[in-house]
Amino acid sequence: MVKNRQENIPEVAFSAPAGRPAGVEVMTLAELRERADACGLATPHRPGFHHLLVLDTGRLRHTIDFREYELTAGDWMWVRPGQVHHFGDLAGAEGTLVLFESGFLDATTAVLARVEDWYGPAVRQPGDAVEARAARRALEHLHQEFGALRGLSLEAHVEVLRHLLAVLVLRAARMSGPGGEGGGDGRGGDGECEAGETFLRFRDAVERGFAHSRQVADYARALGYSPRTLSRATASATGVSAKEFIDRRVVLEAKRLLAHGDQSAARIADRLGFADAANFGKFFRQRTGVTPLAFRGEVRGAGVSGGGG
Repeated sequence: MVKNRQENIPEVAFSAPAGRPAGVEVMTLAELRERADACGLATPHRPGFHHLLVLDTGRLRHTIDFREYELTAGDWMWVRPGQVHHFGDLAGAEGTLVLFESGFLDATTAVLARVEDWYGPAVRQPGDAVEARAARRALEHLHQEFGALRGLSLEAHVEVLRHLLAVLVLRAARMSGPGGEGGGDGRGGDGECEAGETFLRFRDAVERGFAHSRQVADYARALGYSPRTLSRATASATGVSAKEFIDRRVVLEAKRLLAHGDQSAARIADRLGFADAANFGKFFRQRTGVTPLAFRGEVRGAGVSGGGG
């Protein structure tokens, strides 16, 4: 079991059950409860694979990157690789959980479903009863096929699972968050599509480089856009400026490191590209209202580092 206090956030790789194909696993929440202690569900960590869950009955609290969600029956939740998350109390909640690696899907599905969209809505809801039934059928078929080879060779079994998972994630990708957040098919006018692709390129560049640069001009130069173009595209997609988007990503990583590790402010400042702890502290306080060490004390006092998942 992973200890609560680590120098770094524990990163967890996908591990296939014995005798099962690598890259995907389907289980009920009842089965997850049975392995809770062995899997270290009492400690927040950063898995390198997706969690796609639908809740059938009960309520379930789940925290993803310092935001707590409460799922009710019929809700779907999608946690992406790299996000720090933990389960609340699993007792009384029933549903189905699909774990999968991005590379298990074919490339076309991965693009259409935007499986690497870490900023998509975490909790999703089908638009209507027809969409809900379609997603449910896809999940049930995947679960059934995962449970048995059904006369197929292992190679054929893996391909069946790959295709069924593709159907499921494409269905889930169309769902919107509460209030219509995210989801949909990604289509729109030519200008909207162009702005969307510009933002996606910028978002991915920020994910790779936020610890090295917080300047919009650096990303604009690397991507071949003007800073104004990046700001317009980011504002259209997220409602904030390109600079604010970068800063929020840096703050999120700082919060992860402060809440789930014991590194000093100076060490975190160095990891995030600040000249020293003083500059990091000023940046963090301006954007959160508290110092880095005060934030660490608050979240640990509130039990943020002692969840599950």
